[in-house]
Amino acid sequence: MGHRFDPEILREYDIRGVVGQSLSASDALALGRTMGTIAVAGSGRIAVVGFDGRMSSPMLEEELCRGLASCGLYVLRIGLVPTPCLYFAAKMLKASLGIMVTGSHNPPEYNGFKIVLNGMPFYGAEIQRLRDLSYRGVWARAKGAMVETDTLAAYTTRILLGFETQRSMRVGWDPGNGAACPVVLRLAHRLPGEHLLINETVDGTFPAHHPDPTVEANLAQLKDLVLTEKLDMGLAFDGDGDRIGIVDDKGRAIWGDQLLALMAREVLKEMPGAPILADVKASQVLFDEIERLGGKPVMCPTGHSIIKTKMLEHKSPLAGEMSGHIFFADKYYGYDDALYAAVRFMAMVANSGKKASELLDELPKMLNTPEVRIDVPDARKFAVVEEVKARLIEAGAVVNDTDGVRVSDFGGWWLLRASNTQPALVARCEGPDEKSLKNLKEQLLAQLKISGIKIDDASDLAA
Repeated sequence: MGHRFDPEILREYDIRGVVGQSLSASDALALGRTMGTIAVAGSGRIAVVGFDGRMSSPMLEEELCRGLASCGLYVLRIGLVPTPCLYFAAKMLKASLGIMVTGSHNPPEYNGFKIVLNGMPFYGAEIQRLRDLSYRGVWARAKGAMVETDTLAAYTTRILLGFETQRSMRVGWDPGNGAACPVVLRLAHRLPGEHLLINETVDGTFPAHHPDPTVEANLAQLKDLVLTEKLDMGLAFDGDGDRIGIVDDKGRAIWGDQLLALMAREVLKEMPGAPILADVKASQVLFDEIERLGGKPVMCPTGHSIIKTKMLEHKSPLAGEMSGHIFFADKYYGYDDALYAAVRFMAMVANSGKKASELLDELPKMLNTPEVRIDVPDARKFAVVEEVKARLIEAGAVVNDTDGVRVSDFGGWWLLRASNTQPALVARCEGPDEKSLKNLKEQLLAQLKISGIKIDDASDLAA
């Protein structure tokens, strides 16, 4: 007898749903049996499993491991860790399979799974293959085993490998009560300088704020800490530690594309001419800056799994997304690790002899909206983007359809794409001045209106 997953939880990059509604313990067990079957079919013997700090994670992890072991796998249970620690452990142990139980940056009632198979992200068509195999229910059966082990010490040591600076920093940290908490505590003890921590205790209810540092409202506490204590910077992380948020010494957010532009300076000094990847939501400033520095800018679809795959194709040493996923492959392993990115950024600022705010102010200025999410049901969101795209092409607009539609006009651009992780559309606009930005917003709003999508008057898109 096979197992049927709720179609809603099978996302583009991972599996994610509301526990007790679309996601259950039986899903975790079936996932273990199915992924275990896939792994052993490829002669896999070792699986590594970690989980985040959500209330439902231990239950899901238990059933997942039971399913994996029933296929004959030797399951290494590394406990409560951030997602990049799971990636690290799977790589170092040469595991054929790595699975992280996590709801990522979603609200507390969500949970899910991120999967790595043979060192590569498991996503897209492979997740649909997982669905079909589970439904058939032809699972491998053999005696496996489970063992608990600790990887946090080795992971923390690896993050700090090569960290060198003669300048001590005063840094604020906000792991947001998420899975990054235990690593942040270790880093704060081992890094030079003074470190002030808030929300440093794991709590799956996320009492301080929503666990997504790419939403500016969630940085309010960290901004207050930086300004009150006159710190050099503030560092924040999402629920599973693969997204970073940064606040400079003036209390301003440094967004993912700005961080990438600053880190590109360091990377391209050592690897001139290298391709640097960024997603379609990134500012044109970033792509222009990479080119100015002698690098090769490459625009990619949004999605951490896609970016990791594209990095290998292009042999890129650095990539990133507006959503705070930053990937280093020059001195690291090419997966998204917000904790490693935080330490690299800290070292870069310290060794520059400048303040974080001074480095940020060196970047060219454009006016832009933040990443705006518009609630639209999963069944409707992709259709809206296709409708808009068809109208634009018919009207003769300049459209980049790398991921959704990115329209160039008025010296700037606007973007509309369907989120692959939430029931939402994602929009962003950027222009050289207020008038241009207003015109771009109006273009986007007009297209949304034709497709019957309403925008809150308080939205950042309101023209």
